[in-house]
Amino acid sequence: MFQPPMFREERIDVMQRLMKAHSFATLVSCVEGHLSANHLPLVVHPELSDNGIIRGHVAVANPLFKAGKALEKIEVMAVFQGPQAYVSPAWYPSKQEHGKVVPTWNYAVVHAHGSLRFVQETEWLMAHLAELTLRNEGHRNVPWVIDDAPADFIQRQLKGLVGIEIDVSSLVGQWKFSQNKNPQDKNGVELGLLADNTEQTRAVSDLVRG
Repeated sequence: MFQPPMFREERIDVMQRLMKAHSFATLVSCVEGHLSANHLPLVVHPELSDNGIIRGHVAVANPLFKAGKALEKIEVMAVFQGPQAYVSPAWYPSKQEHGKVVPTWNYAVVHAHGSLRFVQETEWLMAHLAELTLRNEGHRNVPWVIDDAPADFIQRQLKGLVGIEIDVSSLVGQWKFSQNKNPQDKNGVELGLLADNTEQTRAVSDLVRG
């Protein structure tokens, strides 16, 4: 990923917060010369290592598992996409001065590089699924839990899944939020995004404001 210094994010805790908040990621891998991408929810465990451990699961029928299960480990990259929004040049006050402005895109993204291994132990998989469920159901008044489903049904479902665990070797973050603009243009971007008034543009506006 091309990273101008002004947009580079190197704080591990900041990147991990984005990974937790935007946990539906793209997992990119290359096995036996075949490049593939899987889209799946991942659970970040920052407490388990300096860069964190990422856990998830895929179907046993997934080509990633079918091709990679004989390998000790697979090098992968998980892409976590944060808030993003189009930036109109009409929002820059400098447009009225000289017109030398063009559209761009503001966004935050984290690339997590590491080694993936498959985990087929039932206890590990159940613990992972319970945590994944809790993270997505915990805020509800009546959260769904695994025990709500019949035990034999859950066991049948487990047979079709395999766990994945990624030991993260490095994190690469890009936070592009108009840092290269003068204060007046930056304020124009913030106000323009607020005026568009979507969930994404409001989130990006907050990050532009800092």
